[in-house]
Amino acid sequence: MAHIVGIGGTTRAESGTELAVRYVLKVCEAKGATTRMFSGPEMEQLPHYAPERPERHGMAVDLVDELRKADGVVLGSSSYHGSVAGLIKNAIDYTQDMMKDDRPYFTGRPVGCVATGAGWQGVVATLEHLRTIVHSLRGWPTPLGAAINTMEKQFTPDGEPVDEKVGFQLKTMADEILTFVDRWRE
Repeated sequence: MAHIVGIGGTTRAESGTELAVRYVLKVCEAKGATTRMFSGPEMEQLPHYAPERPERHGMAVDLVDELRKADGVVLGSSSYHGSVAGLIKNAIDYTQDMMKDDRPYFTGRPVGCVATGAGWQGVVATLEHLRTIVHSLRGWPTPLGAAINTMEKQFTPDGEPVDEKVGFQLKTMADEILTFVDRWRE
């Protein structure tokens, strides 16, 4: 059984970014995976990553432990001035604690990247930045990344995509993550 970890959202609970990541995890769960979500409000508890300080906040320990167990990851960020939100980047920086693991960083893990924002220019740039970060951490970005323009409401109150194209992107991403996990295990 695959274990997929989602990291995404803003300080606002139920943001479009969080809903998108949660939807990918929901699709993975429907196909038999276990999941763990780290949402924006939860990540607000994370202190700024400081590699020179070995002590870790409980939230940071939990995040890194879950990433170590993960077979796949979903990263979601709102576009903040054309790039990854600081809240998400800070969480990603904690992967440095995995540097000396047998499976360092995101090695051998598929990573779905989701970028959201009010306009295409920032969303596309943010998606590219997420994919670059995943490459730097030795992960495998899924072939399809999701770029979601939130100028219009994209999700129902229960987290279902309103736009069938958004639903297609997120379902495809979930399928790609799980397919990669299965092939990696072979």
